[in-house]
Amino acid sequence: MKEKTYKPGECYDYQLTLDKLLLTPLACAPEQEIVYRGESRYTYTTLYDRIHREAGGLAKLGVNQGDTVCIFDYDSPRFLETYFAVPMMGAVMHMMNWRSSPDQIIYMMNHARDRVLLIHEDFLPLLESIRDKLTTVEKVILLSDSGADPDTKIPIDIEYEAMLAGASSRYPFPELDDNTRATLFYTTGTTGLPKGVHFSHKQVMLHVLSETIMTGSFHSMGRFHSNDVYMPITPMFHVHAWGFPYAATMLGVKQVYPGKYEPERLLQLIRDEGVTFSHCVPTVLRMILSHPLANEIDLKGWKVVIGGSIFPVSLAAQALSKGIEAFDGYGSPKLVR
Repeated sequence: MKEKTYKPGECYDYQLTLDKLLLTPLACAPEQEIVYRGESRYTYTTLYDRIHREAGGLAKLGVNQGDTVCIFDYDSPRFLETYFAVPMMGAVMHMMNWRSSPDQIIYMMNHARDRVLLIHEDFLPLLESIRDKLTTVEKVILLSDSGADPDTKIPIDIEYEAMLAGASSRYPFPELDDNTRATLFYTTGTTGLPKGVHFSHKQVMLHVLSETIMTGSFHSMGRFHSNDVYMPITPMFHVHAWGFPYAATMLGVKQVYPGKYEPERLLQLIRDEGVTFSHCVPTVLRMILSHPLANEIDLKGWKVVIGGSIFPVSLAAQALSKGIEAFDGYGSPKLVR
């Protein structure tokens, strides 16, 4: 961080900015793991380095304070790195709901004035179909799981890992006012065009602090503590996955990112990585519990926050019968019978 000097007797004007969430895990859990699909893993120390490298790489591509950077990705450590790197630069991270229609995506990207796009290789065909209608995108960064050269007509400016390799492990992040815009998300499924909502650093921080108090205070249902193993099953593009990746980082827990949601892989990760805390919508929980592997592994003690839509009583009973602590986080105050 850029250092600021203070006169004798002058108080430090502490700002609730997202970089503060990294202080505790770096001090208390620097060697804790962050896992991707069970195929790769690194530590919080490496996460910190990669956040700096991403910011440095984006700066080389011309990203400045106030610019908007859009990301199309599955749940991944790359997405987590972007959760921090872009806002800490003073830029704005635009979380794109890639399930939206092409026309909605065109509208959202142009309305947000996205300058740089980070995009998973799976979504390149979608980008090809709309690229000539995007009026503000200047640079495209490839997010690749396969490592193969993509078969695409889209000019790729750089691949993500190559960008990080060419950047310094320390970037001079500015000190920001906590009212600075940090992230951007658009509602869909509403009347008319999608509606954009900005979140400031302070708003995200206060939500994360409230969330950790709520999930850490009760001794019974809903516990989320530093000894948990966290895996999101709510897309990270959806309002910061309800804030839990930020909370998990602050707590320094082991984090497991599944990539594309495939029920067999999700169940394997729960089993192999010892996942104890997740969150999802009822449809996803039903998809997981309907898979044959769900009858072969021990799901007892897996805590799952349900939100987004009404939690049916039949699904709750099915989860509880397997020892899953599934509970309604928000959405509807009632269960449907």
